[in-house]
Amino acid sequence: MKLMKVTEPQKVLDLIATQFAALPGEEIKLENAGGRCLAETIHSPEDVPAFKRSTVDGYAVAARDTFGAGEGLPAMLECIGEVLMGQEAPSIGKDQCILIHTGGMLPPEADAVIMIEETETTGTMIQCFHQAAPGENVIHRGEDLQEGAAVLADGHFLRAPEIGLLASIGIAEVNVHRQPRIGFFSSGDELVDYHNHRLGKARIRDSNAPALLHLAAQAGADTSYGGILPDRFAVFLEKSRAMLEEVDFLVFSGGSSVGSRDFTARTMNELGQPGLIVEGISVQPGKPTLLADCGGKPVLGLPGHPVSALNIFSVFGRAVIERLSGRVQKPYIPTITAQLSRNIPSRSGRTDYIRVRLEKTENSFMAIPLFGRSGMLRPLAEADGLLIVPSSREGLREGEIVEITIWN
Repeated sequence: MKLMKVTEPQKVLDLIATQFAALPGEEIKLENAGGRCLAETIHSPEDVPAFKRSTVDGYAVAARDTFGAGEGLPAMLECIGEVLMGQEAPSIGKDQCILIHTGGMLPPEADAVIMIEETETTGTMIQCFHQAAPGENVIHRGEDLQEGAAVLADGHFLRAPEIGLLASIGIAEVNVHRQPRIGFFSSGDELVDYHNHRLGKARIRDSNAPALLHLAAQAGADTSYGGILPDRFAVFLEKSRAMLEEVDFLVFSGGSSVGSRDFTARTMNELGQPGLIVEGISVQPGKPTLLADCGGKPVLGLPGHPVSALNIFSVFGRAVIERLSGRVQKPYIPTITAQLSRNIPSRSGRTDYIRVRLEKTENSFMAIPLFGRSGMLRPLAEADGLLIVPSSREGLREGEIVEITIWN
């Protein structure tokens, strides 16, 4: 039997980032762009804000008219009216001020705003008990963005704040990288569709398909499920080739275990050049993972065991989706620190993914490892997150403070 040549996890991630290209861009409406990545750098077509604005409710003044003002000797200014929201501010003269609201436009002669709390009103006269500095409580024209300045770079992931920012400068359509289309196949003659209510002897339901489809959708992909492939090479290859023509990323679940991985590897090499580029990853669980480049399209072969399949896709399948999506920034993955409840053995040179349950303690959290064979789903369903034991460590000790990646 051919020995498995494993690759370090980080090298696989680096390979994904360099081997595959982001998908081309398409113009879509801004309101539909959430969760997508820009395919161009956007520059501001205007200054933001377009005029001097107040950041508080108060009185717009010329700062020089308040010099020397204090509690014992307030500056006396004449209030000539009010700046109405959405309307251009009138001019003020020497020793004059005007009532202004947050976001309102300052008169051209005004360079500061005194908060209402620092004044008293007597008829049309305003007593100012505070000496204003030029620029106080004011946002100047172009202070947020100057015309022509880069707003968001190519590859930026669009969330609600970014969409709001683009709307504020009049961007109604954006050029974003196309949403990846992912095709999934399960494989193995022992599998039956998970809709099947009756199982024959030695048969199991395909639990990986719906779980992996959910993970892919969470990562921002458009998914397509091709069903269960039989353990017959001609049919396997024909259906895989047809699916690959329709998608950007093909995923096999099953068929990469030690006994049948050569069968899946042969299929990958037939689908396009250069073919197989990763023949195993030095992780546990999930070591017999395959990755191929088939004519520029990534093809991932996941172990059939559910725990291995979900762990591997969460890390490496998601990385492929992010690369195809054109995402530049590393996504934020929530983590929490916790105290380890027991020793965890590990082997140097291999990265281990350990499922854990979190329990709240008086001051922090306790991380309780959930051990079980890779075909058992219940421990995975009970887990709150993953503990990653790096390849440089030979296990972790009870009581250590560890970082848990939250499972969502």
